[in-house]
Amino acid sequence: MMWEANRSEQADIEPMKLFVCPACGAQTPFDSVSCLCGAVSAFDDRRCDFTGEGQRCANADLIGCNWVAASGSDFCRACAMTTMKPDTSTADNRSLWAETERAKRWVLFCLGQWGWFGPGDTGSTPEFHMLSETVSTGATEVTMGHKSGVITINVSEADPATRVFRRQLLGERFRTIIGHLRHEISHFLFMRLVSQSDTFAEEFRGLFGDERQDYGAALERYYASGPSLNWQQTCVTAYASSHPHEDWAESAAHIQHIADIVDSSVATGLSAPSLNGADYRAYAEPSGETLVTLGVEFGLALNHVNRSMGLPDIYPFVLTPRIRDKLVFAHRWLRLQDPKATG
Repeated sequence: MMWEANRSEQADIEPMKLFVCPACGAQTPFDSVSCLCGAVSAFDDRRCDFTGEGQRCANADLIGCNWVAASGSDFCRACAMTTMKPDTSTADNRSLWAETERAKRWVLFCLGQWGWFGPGDTGSTPEFHMLSETVSTGATEVTMGHKSGVITINVSEADPATRVFRRQLLGERFRTIIGHLRHEISHFLFMRLVSQSDTFAEEFRGLFGDERQDYGAALERYYASGPSLNWQQTCVTAYASSHPHEDWAESAAHIQHIADIVDSSVATGLSAPSLNGADYRAYAEPSGETLVTLGVEFGLALNHVNRSMGLPDIYPFVLTPRIRDKLVFAHRWLRLQDPKATG
């Protein structure tokens, strides 16, 4: 196996914290900019905690970014990845962009637990175009996707009514901005993995199929005829059955969802039948099978809680043995803080 660069070891990956104010110690949400005690703080993604020190990101006043600026930059590392922003003079675009960037910071922070895009990662990072369907000249079409390292996100979907309408229109069981970001970033991660490893593509094709087949033609067939027969047995979503690239993006996004469900559940003191101690560290888990099993257990429990309130399931998916194999594969290749974990 060959890697583009060695990554810094993360020997002590803690569960996703319920963060605290550096001044008074009160519980502080991840997107907080101040505390009830009056202290103003910012999140230092290098230390994974809030601090009262350092320069705030230049987007703090514009969109409420609460991260510390990266070394040598006016922007935090998350905002620095956005090279195109929506027309903020129109409608609610500023607030929609702010919500989209907030979701992006969370997704990047979670991926950072596996070594992606942080100080120890010397590989390429994605470039984000945050666009809106509403511009000063009227309405325009925005297609979310990834191409050659550029990820386009439609900030209009940060509006809950818009998102729910499209989820129902497309017959999807799950549609969130975090979900969009994890899916599109997974396309970028595929590109990185292919370039960094001698064996990733070969192993991938043995499980997902040959991604070199015509992508455009595959999507045309999908939208004309629907998902493949019995897709529920092999793919986590219907869209995943359209092409191996989409199967990877959906599977890689879902193992991120599952790791986050487990890590956040443990951090809040919840338990599950297979949980091995209250100090369990989801992002340090070497076994994809174990992580998926815990994700299913926590997911079923949280679904039950949501149903008691008349809310949709948090994780409304059935994971067959073939789907689990794909999630385990994605987990093995995403755990890059320790290159030996993928070999």
